[in-house]
Amino acid sequence: MTHVQIAWASAAVVLAVAEIVAPGAFMLWLGFAAAGVFALVLVIPDLAAIWQAVAFVVLSIGTVSLYWKVFRKRRAKSDQPLLNRRAAQLIGQVHRLETAIVNGRGRVQIGDAFWAVEGADAPAGTRVRVVGVHDMTLRVETER
Repeated sequence: MTHVQIAWASAAVVLAVAEIVAPGAFMLWLGFAAAGVFALVLVIPDLAAIWQAVAFVVLSIGTVSLYWKVFRKRRAKSDQPLLNRRAAQLIGQVHRLETAIVNGRGRVQIGDAFWAVEGADAPAGTRVRVVGVHDMTLRVETER
């Protein structure tokens, strides 16, 4: 085996190991591309470095596209889709205003956290229902 073939084989192994160390299904596909160039260099040992690089780029785009179009769609749906979306979990809840809503902005305390709120002006202590979220600001309506 030539140094070039060893380099491509090593790149494929390093990328696969990187995927094992830091999983995310991205390095694996680049590793497949490197393995493809390794196979190409085995068949055409005199392939110029520029064409090896072009082959790696094309194969990388192809393998990553394959992942995004085929395999990523097959992921199982979560039974807790709001797990890491704390603000979205608050929609529908009723809380008392910590500070009055003045000029459309106020604040509520939920647990040990304070949240900025937007809504119609209302005095402190008013019960409000969370009806939406914009960035980290809760949209509220006065509870009747």
